[in-house]
Amino acid sequence: MGKGGGCVVSKNKISKSSNSAKKSINVPSPIKNLKIFIVFYSMYGHVASLAKRMKKGVDSVDGVEGVLYRVPETLSEDVLVRMQAPPKDDSIPEISSPSELVNADGFLFGFPTRFGCMAAQMKALFDSTGLLWKEQRLAGKPAGFFVSTGSQGGGQETTAWTAITQLAHHGMLFVPIGYTFGAGMFDMDSVRGGSPYGAGVFAGNGSKEATETELALAEHQGKYMAGVVKNLVHG
Repeated sequence: MGKGGGCVVSKNKISKSSNSAKKSINVPSPIKNLKIFIVFYSMYGHVASLAKRMKKGVDSVDGVEGVLYRVPETLSEDVLVRMQAPPKDDSIPEISSPSELVNADGFLFGFPTRFGCMAAQMKALFDSTGLLWKEQRLAGKPAGFFVSTGSQGGGQETTAWTAITQLAHHGMLFVPIGYTFGAGMFDMDSVRGGSPYGAGVFAGNGSKEATETELALAEHQGKYMAGVVKNLVHG
């Protein structure tokens, strides 16, 4: 007892309580950005324009980053010249190996149609993922599609639909946009690409550029996909 009748706290008790308090303090680890790989093939630039706008949508979601990759060309330079294909955008890197895909938390694959199916250049990438399939490295990862066609009946839906088989064999999760774009999905005042399967652009004879509505749908898909991936990872 002290003079004032109060109790004197033991020094041993102070040190024990302070030590236990120190042990209970957890320093949070830095949150790493989730990555959505936007992997595309574009011959005349139409799919590339959607991909770039899609990245803007992905990047607008906090904690998620869109990463652009080009699929390697399989046609010879001579053939590309005869097809009057413009040079590729070298500021966007090619995906050098299928093993790079395992670093993504989600995917958006873009490609033009070839008779209602994905272009051979994109198919070549999927064909090279045999080891990833064997080891189930892509299983459970969400993915979506965006496309370009030359005409309104050229395969805006079937091109995405037939591509789903690639995801199914890997055990990946197909994420369509449905009608989440709202009124823009029902707009009949202008010709536009896109469907419930994903964003799309009408290329015409190759000279037509993407409309603002088509680009806005691509941006929406990027933002929507980023939200889905974020919810899947963090709950």
